Amino acid sequence: MIAVVGGGIAGLAAAYRLQQAGHDPTVFEASDTVGGLAATYETEGDPIEAYYHHLSATEETIVELAEELGVDDRLDWLWGHDSYYVDGVVHPLNTAWEIAAYPHLSFHDKFRLGMLTLGVDVRGGIPSFDSYDDLEAYEHVPIKEFLLEHTTQGVYDFFFEPLLRAKFGSRKEDVSAAWLLGRIQFRGERDLLKGEKLGYFDGSFAVLVDALVEAVGRENVETGARVQDIDFGESVQSLTIEQGGTATEHAVDDVVVTTMPHLLERWTGYECDIEFQGSVCAVVGMDEPVTDTYWLNIADEAPFGALIEHTNFVSPERYGGERLLYCASYIQSQDEELWQLSDDEIRDRWLGGIEDMFPEFDRDSVNWMEIARNPRTAPIYERGYLDMVVPYDLAGDIADSIYYAGMASRAQYPERSLNGGIEAGYAAADALLEE
Repeated sequence: MIAVVGGGIAGLAAAYRLQQAGHDPTVFEASDTVGGLAATYETEGDPIEAYYHHLSATEETIVELAEELGVDDRLDWLWGHDSYYVDGVVHPLNTAWEIAAYPHLSFHDKFRLGMLTLGVDVRGGIPSFDSYDDLEAYEHVPIKEFLLEHTTQGVYDFFFEPLLRAKFGSRKEDVSAAWLLGRIQFRGERDLLKGEKLGYFDGSFAVLVDALVEAVGRENVETGARVQDIDFGESVQSLTIEQGGTATEHAVDDVVVTTMPHLLERWTGYECDIEFQGSVCAVVGMDEPVTDTYWLNIADEAPFGALIEHTNFVSPERYGGERLLYCASYIQSQDEELWQLSDDEIRDRWLGGIEDMFPEFDRDSVNWMEIARNPRTAPIYERGYLDMVVPYDLAGDIADSIYYAGMASRAQYPERSLNGGIEAGYAAADALLEE
């Protein structure tokens, strides 16, 4: 038997790839539902993800998978509008004209920022169009040092620093320039008049997850099945699975692990030095919108890192007319105050934060609020990150017939995504098939 440990997008993609090659893998998922970070809540209409998701135009693998599974007709490409909240004012930053009108950067700042986002290196006055092609060349370059050299102090202070603080908190200066350049390349092309087109499934990303489960076979996906141990010598021998309070040993020929690397270490002793940040993410169901923008970055002090108003991107009619808003913050340690707060305390603090930012917001318009927490949502892309990724084939590190496709995989560099999860699942499956 081939076992796939983890029923997130990477695990389902690995199982799908193996099945397409003629194998019959079994997926073991510890929780009661599949999908991982793409798991959803119910609403009055379509389900909504517990953690916000959309696709950029560069994410081709997931689009191709949707076509293979016959759900590409459910994938809509919509205009996502971004804004920046500074000094109590929401500044739209979608079109060239809105960016030109942004008052917190000089003309020279905007020029240098624009050239960076276009991938043009203008240092020395002679444009270079290939300086940023090799991301690995910037693996050990501190992100602040890079930005001060390749843009301006103003661009760093009034544009990037608040974003980095919201994303990485106390670890912001440990991040490499490669992450930033990869993030810029990851984003799709921007229309100068409309902004950026983003992908979202009609019916949520559960449409893709459900199609993957159907393709793999629901009978081949075991939920509530927690791996307790992996037994191996020169090659893998068995898995011990706890299900319904009973532990059972399953003989296996190969295993693909798609969980976080701390679990791989627990089961096999393989040590991964990549550090992860956690997140707290709330979905708020309301009668009225808060803003008219989709993604609101925040430069001012706020109890959350960003506001993502989903129904300014996807029509509220899909949710019975209700307005849906994400409030989200990253944490770098579970010792942080936010992680220690109860759900009720977070609700009060975050709704109060929205009231402070938008005095016209009426807390009585809130119908419900769901809060999700995950201690390991994304890697911290610190300098030297590539030296720490976990290989797909662990034959030389642990034992034959053990493979890895979790978030510490090469496919999740320089930015983690559902697309990267699918690519990691494919890569681990292909490594197994080659053997």
